[in-house]
Amino acid sequence: QNRHLTPLWQSARMILQKMLWMPELGYDAVGVVTLRDDEGQDVLGIPVVGLGTDLGRLIDDYDVDEVIIALPEDTAHHDLLWLISQCERGRVTVRVYPDLFQIMAGAISISELGGLPVLTVRDIALKGWRRVAKRAMDIAGSVVGLVLLSPLMVFVAILIQLESPGPVFYVQERMGLDALPFRIIKFRSMRANAEKDGPGWTTAGDPRRTKIGNLLRKLNIDEFPQLINVLIGDMSLVGPRPERPVYVEQFRRSIPRYMDRHREKAGMTGWAQVNGYRGDTSIAERTKYDLWYIENWSLILDVKIVLRTLLQFFRSPNAY
Repeated sequence: QNRHLTPLWQSARMILQKMLWMPELGYDAVGVVTLRDDEGQDVLGIPVVGLGTDLGRLIDDYDVDEVIIALPEDTAHHDLLWLISQCERGRVTVRVYPDLFQIMAGAISISELGGLPVLTVRDIALKGWRRVAKRAMDIAGSVVGLVLLSPLMVFVAILIQLESPGPVFYVQERMGLDALPFRIIKFRSMRANAEKDGPGWTTAGDPRRTKIGNLLRKLNIDEFPQLINVLIGDMSLVGPRPERPVYVEQFRRSIPRYMDRHREKAGMTGWAQVNGYRGDTSIAERTKYDLWYIENWSLILDVKIVLRTLLQFFRSPNAY
């Protein structure tokens, strides 16, 4: 194109040139996102697909797995952070070119794109064969668990029905991978109408619980049906514990990077839980452990967490 290029378009053009001239990098550019609606229709033949305000939706629409932010060096940091925040619901890697900044809370690594320096502000550790291995572990673990625990689960179901009329299972909406809702399954440990006045955080000695419910919570047995969630793929054996949408909306406003914990599937147990952060404990501290797990995931770490969970299973002081 012969028209004068703004600094914004110069950066975008440079990135796209590398992608188009070096196919061995493995990139398939699906579109350009702009800050203003008067920037033009394409860059090097790659179409302009929307504005920065549309970024979250565009990630879903185009099934994007990586976003490269190319802004002029005089761009305000709050604009850059705002763009990164638009990616928080997507399962995407975010890279930045070429602004030199040191205000991100997470770890930053320097990599390159065909010789051009980029800063990786968020990289997904769990992808490719690792994701397949984790899913295989989830399927195997949930099937074995359901088979071994089925007699106990039938017995628990009978006890629940004998003490309190109503459903055996308690199904509740929680937020999982990419902050999308799913229905979590637990043994009912409270009266059938316990939340008629609205949701409430459970604490020790909660008067809404039944007698058998107190025992189930103390021994963590109420969590067993979540093996079904793991088997069908809503959850994983290991990952951040899922919260209800009403609480997620509260926590995201006050806890830095809270939404980043939704970059992986929710888990029956997690790094925070085996370190004592479960039940009525600090959400901010729990989030720090969840983020560390996501950014340092390995199959060996999952195995260690499962083993520690089994050792702690019947003696957790915070199982509310």
